[in-house]
Amino acid sequence: MAAQLLEEKLTCAICLGLYQDPVTLPCGHNFCGACIRDWWDRCGKACPECREPFPDGAELRRNVALSGVLEVVRAGPARDPGPDPDPGPDPAARCPRHGRPLELFCRTEGRCVCSVCTVRECRLHERALLDAERLQRENSACILASWVSGKFSSLLQALEIQHTAALRSIEVAKTQALAQARDEEQRLRGHLEAVARHGCRIREILEQVDEQTFLQESQLLQPPGPLGPLTPLQWDEDQQLGDLKQLLSRLCGLLLEEGSHPGAPAKPVDLAPVDYRNLTFDPVSANRHFYLSRQDQQVKHCRQCQGPGGPGSFQLWQVQCAQSFQAGHHYWEVRASDHSVTLGVSYPQLPRCRLGPHTDNIGRGPCSWGLCVQEDSLQAWHNGEAQRLPGVSGRLLGMDLDLASGCLTFYSLEPQTQPLYTFHALFNQPLTPVFWLLEGRTLTLCHQPGAVFPPGPQEEVLS
Repeated sequence: MAAQLLEEKLTCAICLGLYQDPVTLPCGHNFCGACIRDWWDRCGKACPECREPFPDGAELRRNVALSGVLEVVRAGPARDPGPDPDPGPDPAARCPRHGRPLELFCRTEGRCVCSVCTVRECRLHERALLDAERLQRENSACILASWVSGKFSSLLQALEIQHTAALRSIEVAKTQALAQARDEEQRLRGHLEAVARHGCRIREILEQVDEQTFLQESQLLQPPGPLGPLTPLQWDEDQQLGDLKQLLSRLCGLLLEEGSHPGAPAKPVDLAPVDYRNLTFDPVSANRHFYLSRQDQQVKHCRQCQGPGGPGSFQLWQVQCAQSFQAGHHYWEVRASDHSVTLGVSYPQLPRCRLGPHTDNIGRGPCSWGLCVQEDSLQAWHNGEAQRLPGVSGRLLGMDLDLASGCLTFYSLEPQTQPLYTFHALFNQPLTPVFWLLEGRTLTLCHQPGAVFPPGPQEEVLS
């Protein structure tokens, strides 16, 4: 043990080996003669340990005493022959390169290092003591955990506020509706009582024996005024929950989003064959300029009218599928002959008639979501708001609908699979695929062997 301590005292701080031709600087530190000259050539004339400048014109002088001690050490045994009572650190905690204890942490390389590493490989790296690095990491973990807890606390507090406000709004609307109902009930009761009194008076007059009295009183008898139409109750569920649904949809998007901004494309998924759905167009819903063929698997927008439109057909240039989805995970593909088509899904209450200047209503309101394929760009539509996207090949497109997680993702499949846009929403009604296409365009629902047909809306209700 004593020999090891002596050897450490006789070690050069530059080469970390026993001194060779040791020299002493004016500050009192010792180094190998060749090591200090090489150091000065690279880093300037200063002490490597205390940074005291070496005087100009001064010469290095050999340390005679230290040289003598080194001769004695080199002549004797390197270590005591007896057992070492202190074997030192665990060999596993020693540097695999230099065999010295791992005393520091190199933040630049992210590993524990020894003193030799700090002079050679990690000389210019950022380093720290092991206990200091551990303390910093523990503090960083505590700060991160505190930050996450604070964010979730704020989120829960905001949700609680929205919950209270929504219940209060519903209660106010309920009170107003009940008050209106009571007023209408009172008005109706009053009218019924007036009619009953009038009926009693009529019976009394009819019971008169004297003709003169009968004629006089019947001539003065006035019936009660008309009741008038009953005022409908002011209760609109969509109006009560509209803002709340939008808030929860945006929140759902932020929590589920994988990209850096709302609406960022989701990562490509490996769609299992069980998720693929073979769909058909609904002839009843087709616009009167649409021609369906291939067993309702293909639709074409023709200039010539195909006949009078039925009560369930779109006045807009649209058609929907005969199938709908209320739960589960579903995927289908569509091939378009050209651009200027729109793909989407909608709730059952999507209007059939034109309500504005547009020739489509997919994504124009809160009950539908759509992707419009233009010649040079894409537009993701919902609730009257559009998100413009870069243009891609829009001939073969895929749609992935996961009702459990509230995700609707559009894909471009040629020349390679590429996610285009993902909607996040709390879908609470059955969704039906719906399409818009410009004159001359053709859409084909792609079928795969073995894929199943999901139930239609009526079959779904019966099941």
